[in-house]
Amino acid sequence: MGWADPSFAHGFAGKRFFPATLATDDPFVADELSLPTVSRRRTADDAAPSIDSSASVDFSKRVTDDFGVGFGATWLRLEPRGGTRVQGFDNFALNAKYQFYKSDLHETILSVGVDADLGGTGSRRVGAESFSTITPALFVGRGFGDLPEALRLLRPVAMTGSVGIGVPTRSSSASLDDDGNPVTEPHPHVLKIGFALEYSLPYLNAFVKDIGLPGPLRNAIPIIEVALEKPLDRGRGPTTGTINPGILFPGRTMQLGIEAVIPVNRRTGGSTGVLMQLHFFLDDLFPKSLGKPLLGG
Repeated sequence: MGWADPSFAHGFAGKRFFPATLATDDPFVADELSLPTVSRRRTADDAAPSIDSSASVDFSKRVTDDFGVGFGATWLRLEPRGGTRVQGFDNFALNAKYQFYKSDLHETILSVGVDADLGGTGSRRVGAESFSTITPALFVGRGFGDLPEALRLLRPVAMTGSVGIGVPTRSSSASLDDDGNPVTEPHPHVLKIGFALEYSLPYLNAFVKDIGLPGPLRNAIPIIEVALEKPLDRGRGPTTGTINPGILFPGRTMQLGIEAVIPVNRRTGGSTGVLMQLHFFLDDLFPKSLGKPLLGG
């Protein structure tokens, strides 16, 4: 894999290439395919630990240059200690995104979008909810290539982020506890925040200073992602989430990535896991066919 060329469509604002992130969503509208994204982590607490594994596929397609839609599916396998292993699909997801601002000079992009987790499309035995959740969100990407000469070594830094509110289609659900008594589970609105901090070694070598890195390291992008959730009402609840340090290896048509998955606090539960992804840039792989916008391409 070689360093991506700005003549290709995916992920560029000026000279800045924004890689596809693994744990949070990037702001770009593009034709892309993540196949697969896999993770494995021990969840819950020490009293009821479980090894949870997942494998997912995500596909995004441009309708126009600035508007795209997407689909996601995730297969889960839950292995509770001392219990029976269960597996099945989580709820399927649909999304749409509109890129409304881009500055090549300031390596900046802004988008709005909505994600729909489709209740009832997955298996209840792996925890798929019977209700849907709709999450409108704002996305931003910002590179720092316009910093002054005195700060030139910080020019390879970039950030992407998103903020959204998860809105459940049902305020609560009724069920029975282990003793057969009726209980009501509230479904709060949830604040969802994700951001990624990147240091692009390809940007450093191409536009700041070639420091002579060998082989694959010339294309590497060290990254730290943070994904947080905070229930806002209906009983509220603690902030939970993960910190994901890792490294990405983007090329012209594909990207490899691996990250650790570290709980941000004890309320998140579990221990450190791993997240890996193979990602394809379809707009660069098939620029005259599958990678073209459906309209106006």
